[in-house]
Amino acid sequence: MLRPVALLLVLFMALPAAAVETMRIAMSEGRDEVQVSGQGLSLGMDTEDATFHPLGKSRVTVRRKGRKLEVNGAPVVGDAVRLRAGWVSDDAGVPGDAPLRAGDMRVRGDVVVRLYRDGLQLINVIPLEDYLAAVLGSEMPVSFPPEALKAQAIAARTYALQKKLEAYGSAFYMGSSVLHQVYGGVTSEDPRTRAAVEATRGEVLTYELAPIEAYFHASCGGHTESGQAALQRDLPYLQAVECPCGKLPSSRWSATVSEQELRDALEGSPEGLRIAGRTSTHRVTRMSTSGGATLDGARFRQRLGYTKLKSLDFEVERTAHGYHFTGRGYGHGAGLCQWGAKVLADGGWSYKDILSHYYPGAELQQLY
Repeated sequence: MLRPVALLLVLFMALPAAAVETMRIAMSEGRDEVQVSGQGLSLGMDTEDATFHPLGKSRVTVRRKGRKLEVNGAPVVGDAVRLRAGWVSDDAGVPGDAPLRAGDMRVRGDVVVRLYRDGLQLINVIPLEDYLAAVLGSEMPVSFPPEALKAQAIAARTYALQKKLEAYGSAFYMGSSVLHQVYGGVTSEDPRTRAAVEATRGEVLTYELAPIEAYFHASCGGHTESGQAALQRDLPYLQAVECPCGKLPSSRWSATVSEQELRDALEGSPEGLRIAGRTSTHRVTRMSTSGGATLDGARFRQRLGYTKLKSLDFEVERTAHGYHFTGRGYGHGAGLCQWGAKVLADGGWSYKDILSHYYPGAELQQLY
């Protein structure tokens, strides 16, 4: 059942009638100089009601000079500038929708360049729905069935809004890497991702009228994991549920790790390496050695590398070539399983059914 989300109305009522909800995404940092290009660039302050001034150029260079900023060699007031593309020079002063290139990415919306630590930071200020179209193309294969893409779109929208509320008032709300949601800019958009986002516009998942922490992952290997076990987040809608992805050959993986790699990860000898604890869904919670060394399962996977140990549902044995790991799934295992969503959508499940399965107890509501 769709109904208004009372908690978020406070946020949205503060917006002007013609405004759209935006995200502030950190793109990169650390440089002393950055080039920003786009059709008909204009410059303004980093505020939502800023006045933008056409630059008459399609490329500008922003530099850090000590504790000041320069745009094309001219000093500017403040610790941040905001650039916008597609300015139409008329009485109304209406910005267009042309993308910008900033650093290594092409993005929609505005680009903020600000002083940050010892260098510069790039922040993309982008309408939420445009952001989601690119996230969807970065996080899920666009060849997946429409109902799976819709489920992912709602999970990504919910996750983004929850992070925005958590970080409201900060310079940025999220990063663009796998630590939050992978965001690749314009090159990650696709007509199918646009269609999925538009078909679910404004729909979010809530629990007790607040947006849920809508975690997701690639493959759970047959059973998702509870939020507490996977992420130390004891949330009622992140529970272990059965998943059809375990029947897919792609959910299986193997990796061989050298003795030196294990020595570095354990900070000691791997002799007698064994699994010392598991969760109820068979995921490893602790590793130990005959020398008495122990390491938390999640830290063990982090140190060896997330792409090498794709999940914590694994077995290990010593071989002549090192230590051989065999496992199931890819990712932390909590929340929406993307490959499971594909299997369910292929079997006729709607996106609402898919979301109810992976986030039990959460409500689907229409925010705008």
